[in-house]
Amino acid sequence: MNIVTDAKSQLTPEASLLAAHPTASGILTIDLDAIIANWRKLEKTAVPAECAAVVKANAYGCGAEQVSRALAKAGCKTFFVASVEEAAAVRAAAPEATVYSLGGFFQNTGDAYARIDCKPVIGDLNELAEWDVFCRRSGWSGGAGIHIDTGMNRLGLTVSEAQGIIPRINAGDHGITLVMSHLASAELLNNPANAKQLASFREIASLFTGVPASLANSSGVFLGAQFQFEMVRPGCALYGVNPTPEADNPMQQVVDLKARIVQIRNIDRGETVGYGGTWTARRPTRLAIVSAGYADGYFRAASANDGTRGAEVVVAGKRCPIAGRVSMDLIAVDVTDLDKNAVRRGHMVTLIGEGITVDEVAHHFGTIGYEVLTSLGRRFVRIYKGGDAVAARSDTVAETSEPAATPAAPPPLPAAEPTAMST
Repeated sequence: MNIVTDAKSQLTPEASLLAAHPTASGILTIDLDAIIANWRKLEKTAVPAECAAVVKANAYGCGAEQVSRALAKAGCKTFFVASVEEAAAVRAAAPEATVYSLGGFFQNTGDAYARIDCKPVIGDLNELAEWDVFCRRSGWSGGAGIHIDTGMNRLGLTVSEAQGIIPRINAGDHGITLVMSHLASAELLNNPANAKQLASFREIASLFTGVPASLANSSGVFLGAQFQFEMVRPGCALYGVNPTPEADNPMQQVVDLKARIVQIRNIDRGETVGYGGTWTARRPTRLAIVSAGYADGYFRAASANDGTRGAEVVVAGKRCPIAGRVSMDLIAVDVTDLDKNAVRRGHMVTLIGEGITVDEVAHHFGTIGYEVLTSLGRRFVRIYKGGDAVAARSDTVAETSEPAATPAAPPPLPAAEPTAMST
């Protein structure tokens, strides 16, 4: 949704937001144009490799349907999710796209994959056997990816297990549409693990004749052409997290988070603020109490105490420090240095945006941008802007779970009914 202020109106953009959402405690704005621009930058960096998009965890908290629809319209052809349920939301938004589920294949889940034309990424020989049984009994030929572990030690066939299925690849009609691995330390440019994983993957992928290969995640895209193979799979970089933390962030900021001031109060020097009384006013202090807290994904770790300065927020265009502990629903902010007329009850405070990046907030939270994004704004109204008018505003509080989407006209299964499968 593009927010436009009438030329005749004297309302500021923030006042327009407040007028449109008078009961909202906070507003999370997601810039789909920025996501598209980030995808195009990654695509250009990876040419001639295909640039897919990882939209798992509800597109890192930004909305899987809205993001997938915008990226598909921009030219993205392949999406990765974590589960079949997530894949359904992407299929509804991008009917023609290729969708992979990174969560693997389980016995009796074949119908769900086939119904929405989703390809499992198989990382275990048991999964491969179960997938084979399903395909043979049902006639399904939708294809699957193969995940090979080259050093993460999480998911994936071992290299020796992958070598064991090479005769199947050489025999043809194998149904494998992608061979992939995952980098463990791609954000660290000179980490020797990157070269080790690259060498291991290059050797095994070369044996998968005619099957496209994929190794690079967001940070891996910037390790160089040798890491890019036929496809790259960026995730966090699409949403503005810095994929090159040892250098400046090449990506555009995507999210803006604002929360409402519910009260202005004055305290005397020596009074404490918040749970535990860990922050003491060193002067007569003016506080703005803001309607956001750790239940909204603004972590308690951002708190301030007498020995440690916490995170900052932007009030009336200026940075102001948090005072005391972040609680479940509220944050106290020291606005003493602002003009008294600059900040009032009902105004909005910027928690992310106006120069405060997701990575900066993550630093104060003691975590990474991924966790910040996937935790944000559970009780806030979401507004989508840009995306070539393909996304609509959400007028209700964001759901905490994936939307239950069902694709239109899913491909029917063959007539043969699958029977119970065993490993």
